[in-house]
Amino acid sequence: MSQKFILLMRDYAELTKARVTTLIILTAWCGYFFGAHRMGVSSWSMGLFHALLGIALVASGTAALNEVLESNVDARMRRTANRPLPSGRMTIVHAAAVGLALTLGGSLYLAHYANRLTGFLVFFTAIVYLSVYTPLKRVSPMCTFVGAFPGAMPVVLGWTAVTGKLEVETLILFAIMFVWQFPHFLSIAWLYREDYAQGDIRMLPVVDSDGKSTVWRILAYSAALIPVSLLPVALGMAGRVYFVGAILLGVALFRVSMGMAYPQLPATAAASKPSARRLLHATIMYLPALFALMMVNSVR
Repeated sequence: MSQKFILLMRDYAELTKARVTTLIILTAWCGYFFGAHRMGVSSWSMGLFHALLGIALVASGTAALNEVLESNVDARMRRTANRPLPSGRMTIVHAAAVGLALTLGGSLYLAHYANRLTGFLVFFTAIVYLSVYTPLKRVSPMCTFVGAFPGAMPVVLGWTAVTGKLEVETLILFAIMFVWQFPHFLSIAWLYREDYAQGDIRMLPVVDSDGKSTVWRILAYSAALIPVSLLPVALGMAGRVYFVGAILLGVALFRVSMGMAYPQLPATAAASKPSARRLLHATIMYLPALFALMMVNSVR
């Protein structure tokens, strides 16, 4: 295998945001698991393979098209300047062709091997992400709220891939993903505030330099995540072990979130970065732990 090929594969992995796509696949798997549970069919089947592959293809393609649209912005930010497009290792046309092929191909794949509803929903999610959320990032902090809608869709797509319909349980899983995104993405925006400001990305920590509004939103959504995460128990999707575990995980995440408030530091303060990094790591651990516990303690 040539060095050139290896480097190209690395560029593709970066273009398609392979690590983010992995998390998307895991949450989609959870949705598929509960959908299969609801239908009384096996959650380990070729249907699961087709669902996760199709969702991964569209997620990868959407990420690539996002980098095409934001290549000029990425070039101004230190953390993204070495991506394939701003660094010049890949052309816009090449990246756009890859992104379109993956997005359209994945949508059609899901429509054929899963069902038309999932194919439509995944394509619609990509459109909203690219045409609404992506440009809104340069306009208003509302982008985080808007972006939380497509961001919460993978678990829904996993569900519909096996059931072919939207149900109340789908909305519960969606709600958990939706609320979780705020402490997660606000901690990222806080951590990379200077980079976002350089790229004219108007995340809340950029326009809220004293950090107060950002901190209160982090605390509010972290607190809200506790009762929202208990809804699967109320709906009979998970049992007592999950109930206790969800409370413990939620309280732990809220405790880490409190580190952003005491002592109160502005978003511009270098001393505030460790707290934001701890919160980011906590959110990354929280979501897969919560979904894994929900799946292990699932109730028919």
